[in-house]
Amino acid sequence: MSTLLTILTILSSFLTNLETKTLQSDFTITVAEEVNAPMNFPGEIIMQGNKFRLEMMEIEAAYDGKTMYMYSSETDELTLSNPTEQELLEANPFLYAKALVDVCNISEKASQDGSQTIVTLTPKDQTIGINRFTLHVRNEDLMPLKVEIKEGKKTSTLKMKEPKFVTPQNEFVLKPGKDTYVNDMRL
Repeated sequence: MSTLLTILTILSSFLTNLETKTLQSDFTITVAEEVNAPMNFPGEIIMQGNKFRLEMMEIEAAYDGKTMYMYSSETDELTLSNPTEQELLEANPFLYAKALVDVCNISEKASQDGSQTIVTLTPKDQTIGINRFTLHVRNEDLMPLKVEIKEGKKTSTLKMKEPKFVTPQNEFVLKPGKDTYVNDMRL
């Protein structure tokens, strides 16, 4: 019973940190399938709770708690939308982890050097769409270091590079340039 409480304390504390503090980090997402070579996508994110702003490839995205902003520098187009909860979960793996807590078996173990806790969420119902969600958290400050999502033959890995909590300075909004085409899809 105390192990379960410790697991929930680690996971709950980590998720509370993400609600109350602003996380900033460079990252790399690696998508690998058994038959294809892995693909790597570098980027940068700043997030607090469900709000975020990220840059990856030629796309900037932001969510301010109500509106999703997607800007493509290639087309100089800014799309505004009201995302569904599912779209937000797909865009933010930490929100996805929070949503999985109630429908998963949770286990944890210390890393070999003891500096990290590895939390594994395994769906009780395998029809949920994933096989496993693994989160590596640095024990010292509950900083997320790596997320791995296993879906069938595909594995997506998010590695944070020098993550840190910062004083919020950014708005989670993207503003169009003078000649930017704005595609407003909000209801």
